[in-house]
Amino acid sequence: MRFKNFDYVGASRYFYTFSIVLTLVGAIFLATLGLNYGVDFRSGSNVDITTTKPITVDQLTPVLKEAGIEEEASVTPGDNRVNIRFSQVLTEPQDHALKAGVQKLDKDASFEVNTVDPEMAKELGQNAIYAVLLSCIGIIIYVTIRFEWRFAIAAIVALLHDAFVVISIFSIFRLEVNLTFIIAILTIIGYSINDTIVIFDRIRENMRFAKIKKYSDLVEVVNRSLSQTIARSLYTALSVFIAAFFMFIMGGESIQMFSLAIVIGLLFGAYSSIFIASPLWLLLKGKDVSKHKTAKPKPTKSDI
Repeated sequence: MRFKNFDYVGASRYFYTFSIVLTLVGAIFLATLGLNYGVDFRSGSNVDITTTKPITVDQLTPVLKEAGIEEEASVTPGDNRVNIRFSQVLTEPQDHALKAGVQKLDKDASFEVNTVDPEMAKELGQNAIYAVLLSCIGIIIYVTIRFEWRFAIAAIVALLHDAFVVISIFSIFRLEVNLTFIIAILTIIGYSINDTIVIFDRIRENMRFAKIKKYSDLVEVVNRSLSQTIARSLYTALSVFIAAFFMFIMGGESIQMFSLAIVIGLLFGAYSSIFIASPLWLLLKGKDVSKHKTAKPKPTKSDI
């Protein structure tokens, strides 16, 4: 097999460099621009209108003015459907005026209005952060119990890398972040830790039969373990990637950002398990091997 003799550990330095550069760029964008939060994470109103005939943005503009809504609204028309998002919560008179104006264009139009007040938006944002942190803590505990603390550290670094890369790309390209985005992040973490655990399990099995005397022996174990599991990792990621990609291309607007986040996360999650998590464990384990190698032997009675 072509992956059998590939030096994964040696190639990991290039992926480390790429990830560090991308992380720095993402951190700069997050610090300066932040994220483009949707209505789920900022106060405002989201109006979904189902119509029996197409309604254009030009037709809705005078309706918004007549309703006394002077703020800029994000209008997304579709086939027999229109979505309007406001950065502020609509008052009751504005809500009634908007519905009355749209019904003049289509008397059979139906409405679904979702409103998020500032306190709720703040609480949703905090709960999203807590969800990610709690999942990471659970993973640390699980991996530490099943394997060892070095595996746990390597796994969490890889997972945080995957999540941060997706967040950075959404910040750089100003893509909207909503509740489905958080679900996508948690889904990415689940797929990534699954691949990582499979690889770590193979490393642990190979370590049982390996005679580790120097650092190069550890490198050989990691490379062999990765060559034995890479086909499974790539096939699993590819199968989910194809499904998520077609969901992004053919799915509705409500799941578009979710699908895009999954697509990006799967790509980075596939390589982080191979080129980040495993080499990082090697780095941590290698220090232990080096200590044993350089340790001075204890003096015996004959030496005294």
